[in-house]
Amino acid sequence: MQRKTFRNMQCPIARGLERVGEWWSMLLMREAFYGTRRFDDFQKNLDIAPNMLTRRLTALVEEGLLARCQYSEKPPRYEYVLTPVGRDFLPVLLAMLTWGNKHFAPEGASVEVVDKATGKVAEPVLVDAGTGERLDFARYTLAPGPAAAEGTRRRLAAAQGFLSGAGPAPDDVAGQA
Repeated sequence: MQRKTFRNMQCPIARGLERVGEWWSMLLMREAFYGTRRFDDFQKNLDIAPNMLTRRLTALVEEGLLARCQYSEKPPRYEYVLTPVGRDFLPVLLAMLTWGNKHFAPEGASVEVVDKATGKVAEPVLVDAGTGERLDFARYTLAPGPAAAEGTRRRLAAAQGFLSGAGPAPDDVAGQA
């Protein structure tokens, strides 16, 4: 069965998932941020089958998140390094890390974000790059951009009550299962 592509969807989340939405891709990006560069090290660290690793690394190179760079001529050997597009993925991984620590680590955090100088644990949040203000979604919401299709505009208009906090609280929804 042919997998559906999100490549041409208007949604930026769908387009991003097209590039990194497969779980091995996310873990490969994590490893790249940990400093892993070589095929054998990716394989060892993730215990991933070589054929799957080859496919996922090739896809990340084709999508521009990693670059394949030769480091040895005889024999030819390559390493995978983060590109600027790949480095821009770090906030996504940090958000996943924070969310995972908060909701799915009953034994405690295995990885934390810490201040290099003080060692103090930080909790990443979204901020507006222009003002430095934390994006509190009681104040901020999602709005259609200039390229939004009519369907996107309708869905975002319908979501305004929930996004502004006027809809049912998540705890209320969970109790209604």
